[in-house]
Amino acid sequence: MNTLRSIAPLGVVVALILTGCAGGPDDPDAATAGTAPIVEESSPQGTGSGHGEIEGAEEVAEPQLHLVSIDRTGAVGMLNLLDGTTTEPGSIDPPTAVTSDGRYLFADTDAGVEIVDSGVWTWDHVDHFHYYRTSPSILGSVPGDGPAIVTTSGNATTGGTGVFFPESGDAVLLSNEALSEGRVEEVFRFETEPHEGLSAPLGGGALVTTVDESGTVSGVEFYGADGSPVDGATAPCADAQGAVTTRIGVVVGCADGAILATYEEGEPQFEHIAFPEGTQAPRAADFRGRKGRPAVAALAGDQGFWLLDTRAREWQFVPTDQPLVQVSAASDDDSHVVAVDRQGRIRVFDGEAGTEIAATDPLLAEAVATPETSAGIELTVDRERAYVNDPVAGVVHEIDYRGDARVARSLETPTSPDFVAETGR
Repeated sequence: MNTLRSIAPLGVVVALILTGCAGGPDDPDAATAGTAPIVEESSPQGTGSGHGEIEGAEEVAEPQLHLVSIDRTGAVGMLNLLDGTTTEPGSIDPPTAVTSDGRYLFADTDAGVEIVDSGVWTWDHVDHFHYYRTSPSILGSVPGDGPAIVTTSGNATTGGTGVFFPESGDAVLLSNEALSEGRVEEVFRFETEPHEGLSAPLGGGALVTTVDESGTVSGVEFYGADGSPVDGATAPCADAQGAVTTRIGVVVGCADGAILATYEEGEPQFEHIAFPEGTQAPRAADFRGRKGRPAVAALAGDQGFWLLDTRAREWQFVPTDQPLVQVSAASDDDSHVVAVDRQGRIRVFDGEAGTEIAATDPLLAEAVATPETSAGIELTVDRERAYVNDPVAGVVHEIDYRGDARVARSLETPTSPDFVAETGR
């Protein structure tokens, strides 16, 4: 029923004949390329109905891009990147880490995971987009012991968000529809053996890591919305670490490459994408990329970075002359990859050619100087700009990565950007 396939580097795509859904513009990447949008035959979550509108929300003509900052005390602030206005919607318990899907911020706290709704989001309708805004709010908490691993999905109002607590082994799937209506609702929660695992949303359920008799993480298994494992829906993945949702499917990093999981005709399908033969670079684990695009990047230890194109099912290793702190793929026509190196420079690479295009001065030299401050750096890439916070200077730099890594603006947020995310994407 559910098979694990070793695959050749071929993407499976189909041209879409546009039909009468009015609203947002066509895929901006396709428009830039001067071609019709291309849509994959499957996606990790369905687009659903209603184009993402929620009662009380306003549909607008352009993405409502904001920076959401949270300081170490838990004070939340928002900076509107379109008009410069600021708001402070409230506060949460002091966070230790923050994950975002482009609308919500999921903050690790002593009590579990606390959720902030920025109130701005983009609905990806595959061939075009719809943009919405409503009031920001603090939604509540997901209780749990110890730090959590959060894996988000493609749309903020459908599908789910996976939360895994390694200390207890609790695997949780949250309802994004409930979150969009102001409720924190668990689709399922069950206990596994405590391990460094993950819960990654797929279809109406989630992939959850499995362990062998020795307690070693050995693979992933698909659980339906009722929290029950689906017979045969498993895939081997030695030392599974890191998961991300792309345009094509859900990527889970493995010791020998990655698993790409898609959801087709109501069933999960698994494909193994092996690292290139003969490559000795450290494995990929922390995947980052522009939301809704097929390519993601990950650090390759101190040696450079990996670029994974989930459309082509291909890895590329790019060595760098300096170790990197973070890296993210723009997945645009020019294959831009943006990184922060250990000298504090923001560097831009041509991912396809494996060459550097541009670099800034060491803007983040103080921030990268210690492991504590370096861990607070967050890099986000959207279609036109990259945003990277300086937790020492207390600003966020807006980088024109398509224009010689120019620093377009250095932005002050209403609360210290100890943790920051770009929302409205």
